[in-house]
This record gives sequence, structure tokens and C-alpha cells, in this order.
Amino acid sequence: MTHGTALAFIVPRGVDDPAHVSGGNVFDRRLAAALVARGRPVRVVEVDPSSPSALAAALDDLADGALVLIDGLVARTAPETIERHAGRVRTVVLAHMVTAAFADAGDHEISAERRALRSASAVVATSDWTRRRLIDDEGVRRERVVVVAPGTDPAPVSLGTPEGAALLCVGTVAPHKGQDVLVEALRDLGTDRPWRCTIAGSVDASPAFAAQVRARARRAGIEDRLFFAGTLDRAGLERAYGRSDLVIAPSRVESYGMAIAEALRRGIPVVASDVGGIPQAVGTGGAALLVPPGRPDVLTRTLEAWMADPGLRDRLATRARSARGAMRTWDDAAAQLDEILADLP
Repeated sequence: MTHGTALAFIVPRGVDDPAHVSGGNVFDRRLAAALVARGRPVRVVEVDPSSPSALAAALDDLADGALVLIDGLVARTAPETIERHAGRVRTVVLAHMVTAAFADAGDHEISAERRALRSASAVVATSDWTRRRLIDDEGVRRERVVVVAPGTDPAPVSLGTPEGAALLCVGTVAPHKGQDVLVEALRDLGTDRPWRCTIAGSVDASPAFAAQVRARARRAGIEDRLFFAGTLDRAGLERAYGRSDLVIAPSRVESYGMAIAEALRRGIPVVASDVGGIPQAVGTGGAALLVPPGRPDVLTRTLEAWMADPGLRDRLATRARSARGAMRTWDDAAAQLDEILADLP
């Protein structure tokens, strides 16, 4: 256990809102709790990410030499504020993702993020892939970027079904998560086999895209096989994992893949895009099948193999269950961050 300097952790407003669950919010909440459990005092400060003045007010309130961790979604809204306080407070930016990795990112957003990151005392990335992008594309000095990958919570093994027919996709319904690719793949998988797929995640971030995904399912005639569960609370998500055979992550962009780690913690095999930080999340235990992003045809063939081959399902499930004990915890993540904070000049 450590008893370090008090930390101000500036996060987006609504980080605890059960109606707006995101991987970034979960990461922030669990990391803060794990730091406190290790003995470091943490004061969580919620600010409106759309208001640059909110971050300015939060930093103005800190004493000289204070230690502050800022969620990247907040930091990029006011790079001039990060620059102004550089040297006065010790600023660490938590970069869940690299804005430039998104196809629809604007030049102003990318430029603002770069300014904020370059002015920070240190930058915490959530995967090795994100760290490389921050160094190569964002121009952050190599020695200032460290990796703290997400942890997982203890969880029971999923019971699943004998046919391997219960499929689950967890994540905000948005273009970068690729649920449209999944629907196309399931359309071509057909209805001869008894599969069912639950898509769990907020539909509010990109409502037009969510509507398009639903419309594709209707046109494909598979809407009765798909269940859009919306945002699930922790208990609802536990139930969804508990009755699933396979977790599918068809992302176009992904910094790590917390849903993948959560699946493996429960002994559930994974089919996921070979993109971003996903290979790091699945590890080397052989419990995942990786496919090219944006290729519904390859995803269909992979799901056909899963459905048709009980031996393949058994092998992947055995490997997933064997990997459970090696999954990192939130205490592991907090211990890493504690060391980084302790080493800041």
C-alpha cells in the first residue's frame, strides 16, 4: 500500500452516470477507486468537457506544485489552459484514445489535443498501440509517455450454451465500434443456425448511426435475432456476460478493448478486429480469433467456423478459462500509476 501525495483527478461530468457508460468513464472510476484503496488520497473533480472555462477554473483552484491527472477528453478542450499551468502544477494527461485515429476527427480537435499532450508533465496511454501513436503522430516526447492498461474485476465463469449460439457485442453503438459490420456479417451467417446476438451499449452517442444499424438488421431479416439492450448497469452487464458464449468486437478503431478483457476474465472466447490495442487486450493465450477490421465477409466465415465446429469452441473456451488467472487487476493498474506519479519531478 502507498500513501502518496494527494491527487486531483479531473474527469468529464457524468462519469458516474449509469445512463452514459463508456470505457473511458469506467476506467476513470475504477482507477480512482483503486488508487484510494492503495492509500493515495484522490479528489475527483467533474467538469463539462464542452466548456474550456471549466478546466481553467479547476486548475486555477490548485496550489502550486499540485499533482493533477486530467482525462484526455477534458484536456483537449482547453490546451491553452494546460500550457498556462505547465510548470506550476504537475499535470498528467490520461489519453484513452488518439483523436487523429478517428476518420471524422477535425483538424482543430487534433491540433488542440496535440498542444495539450505536449504541454503535460507526463502522458498515460492505455495500450502500447496508443503510446506509439502518441509518439509518432502526436509528437509527444517518448520519455513522457507511459502505458497503464486497464484492469479487470473478479468475475465468475460464464455458463454459456451447448450450441455456442449466444453472441454478445459490448460498446457504444458508434461507427468506430463497427456494429454495422457485425450486422452485415450476421446477415450472411443466415438463420439456419440458432444464434442470438445482444448488442449492449449506448445508442445516444451517434443516434443516426444506431438507427442505420437497426435498419440494416430489419432489411436483412434478422431483427428478431438481434437484441439492442442499450446501456446496461453493472448487474445487467454481468447477466449479459454470464449467459454468453462468444464476445464479438468488430471495431474499426480501438485503443485497448476493455470488453474483451472482461470477457476473458469470465472465460469467454473472443472474435475481434485485429486493430489498435486489441491484440494486447487478447494477449497470447490463444483464446481469441482476430479478423481484419471492416471485413464482414471474413467475420462471417469466422462465425461460421465457430458455430459449425464444437471442437473449436471447446478449445477456445478452455484457453479463455486458463487465461483468467493471468488477467491484470485494477490494483495492478493503480500500482503502475502510483509509481509514475511518485517519479514526477
